[in-house]
Amino acid sequence: MLTRDLRDAITRALAAAGLASADPGLRPTGTPGQYASSVALGRPAAARPLAAALAAEPWIARAGVTGPGYLTVTVTPAAFAALPERIAAAGPAAAASDALRGVTVPAPPSGDPLAAPGWEEARQALAAQLSARLAAAAGATVAPPAHPERARSDSPAAQDLAAAVAYAGPDAVRFALASVVPGRPARIDPAVIARHVPENPAYAVRYAHARAASGVRWAAISNAVEVAPPRPLAEPEELALLDALSWLPERVATAARRGRPDEFARYLEELASVAIAALTAPSHREGARAPGSDKPALARAAQAGLAAGLGLLGVGAPERL
Repeated sequence: MLTRDLRDAITRALAAAGLASADPGLRPTGTPGQYASSVALGRPAAARPLAAALAAEPWIARAGVTGPGYLTVTVTPAAFAALPERIAAAGPAAAASDALRGVTVPAPPSGDPLAAPGWEEARQALAAQLSARLAAAAGATVAPPAHPERARSDSPAAQDLAAAVAYAGPDAVRFALASVVPGRPARIDPAVIARHVPENPAYAVRYAHARAASGVRWAAISNAVEVAPPRPLAEPEELALLDALSWLPERVATAARRGRPDEFARYLEELASVAIAALTAPSHREGARAPGSDKPALARAAQAGLAAGLGLLGVGAPERL
């Protein structure tokens, strides 16, 4: 959500400086809580007033200009520490933004992509469906559907696809198809995507959500008391999770803009990996309480973020798995 806040702040700074609106071009710097923007790339003189305007935001600790006009923005520890509760409270809206406001995208063909006459047809139909869904979450307008519903086929390829759905389940097939890079073979081995192992992304992302949901249940049962952290420190795994969650709305918008839901699926794989690492790592190795380091808050945020992402892919987010 911090990337959405930063996008809005850069838009305001551009307007205040009398500059034309432009995409912020946000990208990670490798430091949790720090973000780079190429909005003034090649224009160092224009970047300086933008940095000054951003530094005046109460939730931004500092903003500077590097190289040929890159903006580097670091949020305050308090803003970073508040992220888990903000995401948990937002729920599915944590993935939303106005990044594509004013853009109209075509509606995808209606019907179930998994009823397509073959694997590649299913991938294309699902990619169109998910691109429109991601675009809508990023503020775009989806045009009314103009395509008839796809008729079911009894071809051998369609039967192969149906057999995979029956064996591995529609959620596993949808996630696996959503992850296929355009131009690569879309045929998926149902025995592989049905495996309950961390190496299987179709399972790993849903498992991460179930693991986070388990942490939320445990906190409720144990009546765990959360104490406000006094120090601007956190464990590396927890910082990595907060950083990954902060990119949720921006990853939605980027995948929608490029028409590449496979990129968003891979982002969810990364988010699932850091969520599992954060929720299973020992807390406070050096005895210091840290922003966001209480597991109940992290579990709620991870659960909400993963559920929002899986929902955009049309994949179920299981409470237990």
